[in-house]
Amino acid sequence: MSVKTQFPFFKKHPKVVYLDSASTSQRLGVSLKAEESYYLDFNANVHRGLYPLAEKATEKYEAVRETARQFLNAKSSSEIVFTRGATESLNIVAQGWGRKFLKQGDEIVLSVLEHHSNLVPWQMVAKETGAVLRFCPILSTGNLDYKSLEKLITKKTKIVTMTGLSNTLGTVIDLSVVLRFARKVGAKVCVDAAQLAAHFPIDVQKLDVDFLAFSGHKIYGPTGAGILYAKREILEEMDPWLGGGDMIREVHEEFSTWNETPWKFEAGTPNIAQIIGMGPAMKFLMKLGKNTVMRHDREMQEYMFKKLNELPFVKTYGPKSFDQHRACISFTVDGVHPHDVAAILGEIGICVRAGHHCTMPLMKSLCLVSTVRVSFGIYNTKEDVEALARGLKKVAKVFKLV
Repeated sequence: MSVKTQFPFFKKHPKVVYLDSASTSQRLGVSLKAEESYYLDFNANVHRGLYPLAEKATEKYEAVRETARQFLNAKSSSEIVFTRGATESLNIVAQGWGRKFLKQGDEIVLSVLEHHSNLVPWQMVAKETGAVLRFCPILSTGNLDYKSLEKLITKKTKIVTMTGLSNTLGTVIDLSVVLRFARKVGAKVCVDAAQLAAHFPIDVQKLDVDFLAFSGHKIYGPTGAGILYAKREILEEMDPWLGGGDMIREVHEEFSTWNETPWKFEAGTPNIAQIIGMGPAMKFLMKLGKNTVMRHDREMQEYMFKKLNELPFVKTYGPKSFDQHRACISFTVDGVHPHDVAAILGEIGICVRAGHHCTMPLMKSLCLVSTVRVSFGIYNTKEDVEALARGLKKVAKVFKLV
């Protein structure tokens, strides 16, 4: 069975060329079936009921926590917090850890590559605590400027929070270097792995990161489900961000005490079906294996650069070598607004993203307003790349570039 046949969307839409997986991936059939099974076979709330349906729902739900532990090679499933996605996960870190431990004059180090989800929460916390944001620049190649990063991280640095893989330029961050610099000054490290998780194996124990976040919908699972990994001792120290049901131990009129980790961070009825659907997606990637994913990424990336380089009116941005670049390519077409490029491609069934990609500071540093972005999933083929090249030639013809 080919990989693409495991995604029902393509059976229903065989002519669609989907090149926007960095925004959201298509869904695995096994994930969709897992969601449907919850609603049809054991629909009940988790952690609360003592009747068989509720017990089965809780069992299936908590089994995903163990799958996530394996997916990340965490020490314990108690280090896995279920969230609605990477954005919520990063907000929990900023609000639950940052608001409690940061103080006036402390420094938060980020990169100019960051998605707004790993920037805006820290802006909010910095404003509240008096901490200061520091940004590592990139080189002209699109790579992180590690020399500047080393100088930027000082004794004032309390946390380094950084993407593992840029959602705009496809820049691969050498997290081992980031960790080495941070540990010299005793700073915590948080990784936005929203793009990383679908393309690289992640071993949180080997990396020794303190926090790591990703979303289910970017690893071929459902929307509305995500993971926050954090070391247990850090989770124990943190305050919960959301209050409500299930995250409490006791509630009195004037005060409450919290549930055990990780449940103290999971207030209210969670997105049960979506989390259950995320489990098969993680299993799919583990079964597929890092070598299969890497071979596919290399094949797609090298062929895409080849085809784009054949078009004189196209300019690409970011690193070009496979060890420094993965998963997405941003480009512009001479004299044509990226939105017009995307609209014309969309009319012929080619799905790409155009805009600032939630990385406005990065766009400013590149002296751009927006780009066209193509991003690959495990289901993409060389035929998709060829369709894109034909589509871009049509754009050039419409705008009289050729």
